[in-house]
Parts: sequence; structure tokens; C-alpha cells
Amino acid sequence: MSTECTLDQLEFHTLGGRDVVGRFDVGRITSDGGGLLLREVDQRLGVLARVAECFSDYRNPNSVEHSVRALVPQRVYGLALGYENLNDHDALRADSLLALLVGKRDLSGAARERSRDRGYPLAGSSTLNRLELGHPNATAADRYKRISADPGALDRLLVDVFLESYAKAPREIWLDLDATDDPLHGHQEGRFFHGYYRCYCYLPLYIFCGEHLLCARLRASKRDGAAGSVEELERIVTQIRARWPTTRIVIRGDSGFCRDAIMSWCRPPRGLRARPGAESALASGPGPDHGRGACRARHHRPTGYHRSSISDLLRSPFAQQTQKPCSGRRTTLLQARSAHDAMLADNKARQPTLASG
Repeated sequence: MSTECTLDQLEFHTLGGRDVVGRFDVGRITSDGGGLLLREVDQRLGVLARVAECFSDYRNPNSVEHSVRALVPQRVYGLALGYENLNDHDALRADSLLALLVGKRDLSGAARERSRDRGYPLAGSSTLNRLELGHPNATAADRYKRISADPGALDRLLVDVFLESYAKAPREIWLDLDATDDPLHGHQEGRFFHGYYRCYCYLPLYIFCGEHLLCARLRASKRDGAAGSVEELERIVTQIRARWPTTRIVIRGDSGFCRDAIMSWCRPPRGLRARPGAESALASGPGPDHGRGACRARHHRPTGYHRSSISDLLRSPFAQQTQKPCSGRRTTLLQARSAHDAMLADNKARQPTLASG
């Protein structure tokens, strides 16, 4: 007996005054409708078009169907929608919604020149791969890598977008430095094991101001997390100072960035009152003098501190001996949860250190 499929729709229990039905004649559907909201944002800001302007395209224009202004949005929208791998685009190249986000006129790919490409309005993984693997020194003489990015222009664009988000110069901004792990699951170039994160990874450097990304530098994990921070800060702060000369800039980071090179760069040269760069607020690791300093600071606080159970930030300058000499005097901030914790910190500092092995 043959199966009869004559239903035009499936009817389910109603919800309030609404009919709930299932139909099979809606045509092509997608689960990535949220990309339309991203498109609306970019239509107002125009960021993707400005990113594309940071690339140089040396391909023969008579043989190009997918321009850089189309390749960049295709890759960025794909990442935003959760398609991280380039080979995902071998299937996504037929996605009409993604073609709409990119700005393709032919959403179905029916007008492609070659018959084998018809039905695919977007570029495949091989074309996008040439975009990502292009190097800054690429020229028209290269056989495959004829798309090159200008790293300096991309760096400046991130800061420009941040500066343009303000109607007027703020009185103060905080630049946050952070290095984190980017785990690797293969044998990628520059792959090293990191003892702290306990995995093979890259160690990118990020600099944020609030929710604005000002720097994203991919690095191998065989280096100090703070390596290269001074150079990036020099570039970013100089660009900010050109637009906002009177804004107070504070550099903030955890103990991984408590480096004399960073703090020395933030200090003004001797004899100059104007700050050429910024101020620093960097965390430091525990030292032998921290416990005694916290205990002394506790005695200088009002008696109400002893009745408080809320963490209090104590500012009490004290002499601190470091293993290596610093280039200037530092002010140390101590955090103590209570007087009892300060006493424990002082007692721990007095205890001898046992070396194993």
C-alpha cells in the first residue's frame, strides 16, 4: 500500500486565541535570522566597509566575482553567527541570508558566470583562505596571495571607532590590559605548551577601554604575558592624545603586567609636569613586605573599620624591597578584608619559607 501525503498543514492545539499549525510550503528557511540585526548595526556604523578599505587587492578585476568588500563581511558575519572554520563556507556559500547580509544582488547565485558556480552566490573556503593568508608585502606578481592587509591601518581603525563613539572628550578613561589563552587542538605554527593554562595555546594580548577593543595581537605562548605592551600602549595613547589632549588616561592590569618597563613608561620624564603617556594602576604579586604594610595601615584606619565586614582598599605608602631595583618610587595599594586577615597576612610574612628538593 502506498503512503498518502495529502495534508497541506498540521494542526495543533491552539494557544489562547491563536491557531498553531505546521506547513511545508514556506520555501527556504534559516536559523540565522539574528544576522539581520547585525546588518542594521553595520548599516549605521559602516565598520565593515572601513575594514575592507584596509586591504589592497591585486587580483585581475576582470576575473573577480567576489570583491574584498564582499569577502570581509562574509567572513565577519560567519564568525558572528558561530561559523568559525573556513570550510564552513563550502556550505554557507549557498546561503541566501548570508548573501543578503553581504550585500549580494543575486541571492540565489543563478546569474553566476560559470555553470558550476550557479546556485552559490558567495565565495567558498579557498577564496576566503587567500584573504586570510595574504601578507602585507603581497604584490600582483604573487601567484596566489594577491590580497594584502595593512596592519597599521587595521590597528588605527580600532582606535578611531572608539574615539568616534564619544560626542566629546571624556575627563578620564581606563585602558585594561589582558593576556589570555587561545587553546589549540592541532599542530598549528607557533604552538607551545603553557604551564599556567596547562594546554597548548596562543597567548594573545588584548587592550580594552570599557567594551571597546583597542588592540588584539596574536602571539605565541612562549613569551611573557606583558611582552609588547609598551609598544602597543605607545601607539594607542599617542593616537588618543592627538584627539583628546587633556583626558586623564589610566593603565590597568593584573600582576602579570606589573613590569617596571610599563610603569616607567607611564611616569613623566624628570623635570616635566605634563604627562606624555598615562598613569598606571597595576596589581602586584604578594611580597614579603605586604603583610607588615597591611598591618601598619590597619592601625591608621578609623575604629569603624574594625566593625566593617566589607572589603576595604587601603592606601598606605610603605618601603618595599624588590629583588631588582625599580626606576622610580612606587605607591602600593593593599587590600585587606578585615583586621583579622591583615594579622594573618603579617604572621604569614614572618614565617620562614621552606624550600623543597
